[in-house]
Amino acid sequence: MIKRIKVTELKTGMYIELPKAWRAHPFLRNNFTITSQKQIDKIIEYGILEVNINEKKGITAPVMFTREEQPEKDFSENIVPEKLKEVIQDKKMAPEPKAQAVHLHSINMIGKLWENPSGENIAQFKKGIVDVVDLILADDATSDHLLKLTSHDYNTYIHSVNVGVYGVSLAKAILAKEDKHDMHALGAGFFLHDVGKVYIDEAIINKPGKLTEDEMTLMRRHPSMGFKLLTETKQINDECRLIVLQHHERHDGTGYPRKMRGEDIHIYGRICSVADVFDALVSERPYKKRLNPFEALKLMRDEMLDHFHKEVFEKFVLLFK
Repeated sequence: MIKRIKVTELKTGMYIELPKAWRAHPFLRNNFTITSQKQIDKIIEYGILEVNINEKKGITAPVMFTREEQPEKDFSENIVPEKLKEVIQDKKMAPEPKAQAVHLHSINMIGKLWENPSGENIAQFKKGIVDVVDLILADDATSDHLLKLTSHDYNTYIHSVNVGVYGVSLAKAILAKEDKHDMHALGAGFFLHDVGKVYIDEAIINKPGKLTEDEMTLMRRHPSMGFKLLTETKQINDECRLIVLQHHERHDGTGYPRKMRGEDIHIYGRICSVADVFDALVSERPYKKRLNPFEALKLMRDEMLDHFHKEVFEKFVLLFK
């Protein structure tokens, strides 16, 4: 039986059939049995996201749905909550409850997208996030409350929304006066910065402790995987895809996946880097207590300043004054 699985589900003993021509990968053959973790790492390194396995010739995959086998409703369901636009357009709702509602509905939207990040669903998401971006750009009172709402328990959906809010707010402070920036596409990039994690085992993402070296190697591939996904679905423009690829790059060259430094990192990537680190610090995790915003900013200034572009970090600090 031939079954298609994510490369993160590969195990030694599986007989795989690579989807690319032999020139596009480092192996002598397209079909072979996996005998080591190094082979799996090589497959991921070459940007291959899914492979076929032949269960008659090797061990079988765990019983689970692949993305192709998800229920059809995932493909037709509207992932944008009807209440989101309604809340944003409600002129009578006070800023604080409006911020809470927008935050909640945005988390719901991200969660639905993560279940099936198809081109169709990303297109829906991109349209839905336009209203959220416009709210942040135009409604300072609600935006201020959105910034205060981001110190919550950590999960990938909440983190994505928090970084989206921080990123758009910071881009507003730095770029909004320049006509050349598509703030809607830029906002989608910030909210989707971690989309590559859909290819990472949830047990690794949610592990309540330090990752092993092998787990960290996998985790460090999520920017490249997300960039590839958005490139293939053709829903986000080139510059905004750089947010996904570069949000873990650091100003001093110590980041990943390409160890870029300084001005080589796009301004969008620099903005998302600050937002991403800040949210990690102010979020509760199983292995650490969250910091309050002042403590987080102080830690970033005192111990991490070399990681960030100085002007971008300074502008970020001013969001909390």
